[in-house]
Amino acid sequence: MAQTSPQKVVSVYLYIPNIIGYMRVLMNCVAFALCFSNKTLFAILYFFSFFCDGLDGWFARKFNQVSTFGAVLDMITDRVSTACLLALLSQLYRPGLIFLSLLGLDIASHWLQMYSSFLSGKTSHKDVKDKSNWLLKAYYGQRLFMAFCCSGSEVLYIILFLLAGNQSESVLDVCLNAMKQSSLLSLILCLTLIGWGIKQVVNIIQMKTAADSCVFYDMKRSR
Repeated sequence: MAQTSPQKVVSVYLYIPNIIGYMRVLMNCVAFALCFSNKTLFAILYFFSFFCDGLDGWFARKFNQVSTFGAVLDMITDRVSTACLLALLSQLYRPGLIFLSLLGLDIASHWLQMYSSFLSGKTSHKDVKDKSNWLLKAYYGQRLFMAFCCSGSEVLYIILFLLAGNQSESVLDVCLNAMKQSSLLSLILCLTLIGWGIKQVVNIIQMKTAADSCVFYDMKRSR
């Protein structure tokens, strides 16, 4: 097998989408460092990092700079940033187990999907053409639909963080009180809840289908 030159390796690290990925990591580090002292700045940095998640993909396709490293960096950044925010929310609201359960579902679902994709020889965990579930195909096949679901989840978590008080409160009570005070906030919460709900259903379906793929892989090997 031909050896890869050090210059080629370095050039991959310096791909434009990968540089955007490094910036996302930095923004998230600063955001969480300031999350309690400056909630507004946290929300701005966190959301801009989330926005750049779509931006790096556009640059990768535009300049033909798609790389496995970039895809892994992108997913790790997504999962870690969402996990950190859910961990924060679990300390600000009761019952905190809700947010910890969402954290576990998010990580388990995506990890299983990545691993089952690897076993199937696929280059991307978003390749679900061979799956039978229509919602999973729509989620990964339609970029706007996927963007709506992901944005709904992240924006909902940011809003909950901004609404959180100094003492632990019921997440349901906080949402209902916020909706009573502002019709615009009510509309935003309803839209984000729809996107969030669909994403959680997709996570459950994805986890089940990925687990089935792992089982089928074992069955094929044992024949």
